[in-house]
Amino acid sequence: MSETPVEPRLTLENGFTVRPWRDGDDLALLEVWGDPENPMHHADRALLRPSSNSPWARCVVAEFGGLPVAAATLFKSTLHPDRLSFYAEVAPEHRRSGAAAQLLELLQAEAPSCGVKSLKARCAKGSAAQCFLKDSGFTKIQCSQSVVVTPGSLALPDLESSPLEIEDLATGSVELSELVAEFYNAVHEWDRAEMTIGKAQQMLLSPETGASGAVVLRDTEQSRILAFAVSYTAEQSEDPADVLLGWNPSLSDEEIEAAVRDLLAMVAARFPVRLEVDSSMVPSSVSPTPWWTAAMHRSTSKP
Repeated sequence: MSETPVEPRLTLENGFTVRPWRDGDDLALLEVWGDPENPMHHADRALLRPSSNSPWARCVVAEFGGLPVAAATLFKSTLHPDRLSFYAEVAPEHRRSGAAAQLLELLQAEAPSCGVKSLKARCAKGSAAQCFLKDSGFTKIQCSQSVVVTPGSLALPDLESSPLEIEDLATGSVELSELVAEFYNAVHEWDRAEMTIGKAQQMLLSPETGASGAVVLRDTEQSRILAFAVSYTAEQSEDPADVLLGWNPSLSDEEIEAAVRDLLAMVAARFPVRLEVDSSMVPSSVSPTPWWTAAMHRSTSKP
């Protein structure tokens, strides 16, 4: 009769016991963490899962008094291969106890096994996470804002006297998928991306992502797409629709700004739309909402 393997555990000086993530931890931690504060927070929590080697990921849980109170993960993305992504969360009553820092240190010890030396994380402006990351040696590499464009805030373009036209395009279109991949790689030079047509279809354009439709601004004289907008909101309403707005990276800065403004004006002509705009994108003239996030980076290389 085989024996049940003993779960590895490590007891820290501050009284926390650390073990690997296991099924059911998400529900147990939800009881002490409470509901997520925003969509970004919800998405980050979904990153917590059992450790694996393919894809490479390590995830640990910290217990106090026999109950899970904190968790952290470090994982390698197939899309952004140069940095490992880090996320940690600690129950409010156990913050500032050193738990997150010790979980980060433990996970870092595993990093050499995947061949990547740099880390990244994201946080909301003014949050406890931002303070923790700065104290842990992370520096800002990117900022993003959630922007709402209301109807009438942008002047509609005169399409009748120009070679431009608005066209509905299936989200499964190869032409759209190719442009989305090119756009994504172009605006992620700050965190090198390996987006392909297949990945674009899977990660940004498939029904599973919530993509419900797409429109493009096309130059009929040169038969090329200038800009695109992908909606992730199935039904239009008074609430802002989530939209991915992008452009043809082969255009000049002036052409990009004009194409984006014309398409955005058309998309937001009757209903509000919400975009995520970061500092690698063209400047936006609309006012941002308070949700502000930063991508933080730290190299684990020794000086």
